[in-house]
Formats: sequence, structure tokens, C-alpha cells
Amino acid sequence: MQKKTEVGILAKSYIDQGQLIPDHIMTQLMLNEIKGLDQYNWLLDGFPRTVAQAEALDKECHIDTVIDLDVPFETIKCRLTARWIHPASGRVYNLEFSPPKVQGIDDITGEPLVQRDDDKPETVSKRLQAYDAQTKPVLEYYRKKGLLKSFSGTETNKIWPHIYAFLQTKLPDVSQKDAANPSF
Repeated sequence: MQKKTEVGILAKSYIDQGQLIPDHIMTQLMLNEIKGLDQYNWLLDGFPRTVAQAEALDKECHIDTVIDLDVPFETIKCRLTARWIHPASGRVYNLEFSPPKVQGIDDITGEPLVQRDDDKPETVSKRLQAYDAQTKPVLEYYRKKGLLKSFSGTETNKIWPHIYAFLQTKLPDVSQKDAANPSF
């Protein structure tokens, strides 16, 4: 979207309306990104979101684990609507737990912060409703395949130790250094 490519502009038009990007567009984008990663362990965040995407992914890749972070929508809505960014650097601030020193101003450059269109309350509510309707069947799809592991909570520092312990059973070489610095 930032590069204003044809597919990026198309994707942004859906996001700005509070809709999810259609399956065929999202699936093609993701499959192109993960080609050639067969020899690596990798993690997808937010994909697949529909059964059609999950089925397309399964045809191309071996999936051995699916992690579901079960976080109440109200918690997600509060976090997203409190998120402001510095567009040039990508720095992210959260007004609730990681605010800038001066409201609305980037700590380093002094430039204004902006709220992404998809972080505005009305858009977030629509996206969460669409996500819920489309994602529940995906969770059931992977549950039936015996691949789903769910973790519930509202705080990263309380959920992460459980996720880390689970990942150690799947990826024994996960380093303690990496575990101390989750990037989600």
C-alpha cells in the first residue's frame, strides 16, 4: 500500500471501508511471499483468515502448527484505536501504554504522528466483526486437523511464556534471547 502498487491501492480500498482483502488477492500476495521458504521455520500473522485461504495455503505448504491468540475484541479495539504512528520511520506509539512524550508528536523527530485510517474506531469495529465472522471457520478447520493451539489473555507478558513453552516443543532450538524479545 505504501508503494502505491496496483494491488496495494486495491487492498487499501477494502481496508479503508473496514473490509478484509478478498481471498484471491490476499492468497496470491501471501503465496508469493512464502515461496522458497521450505527450508525455514516461519510464522504467518493474520493469514489465513478464511477457509478458502487456508485450503490454498495447505495445497502449497506443509502446516504443522496454528496458534490462536484469543484476545477479547474490546481489548483489541482499545489497543488499535490508541495506536498512532510516525509515518516516515514506522515508529508506533500507543496512548495507553507507550505514549509519546508530547501528545501527537514523534519523540525523535518532533514531527506529527498520524492515526492510520484502519485504526480509527469505526473502521476497527467493522474489521473486527468481519474478522470474527470469517475466522471462526478457519479455527475450526485447523482444530479438526489437530493443528490448532489456543492461548487466551489480554496481556503479552502473561500470554508469551505459555506460547514460548509451546514453541519450544515444536522448535527446540528457539533461543532464550529471541524469547525475551517477542515482536508482536
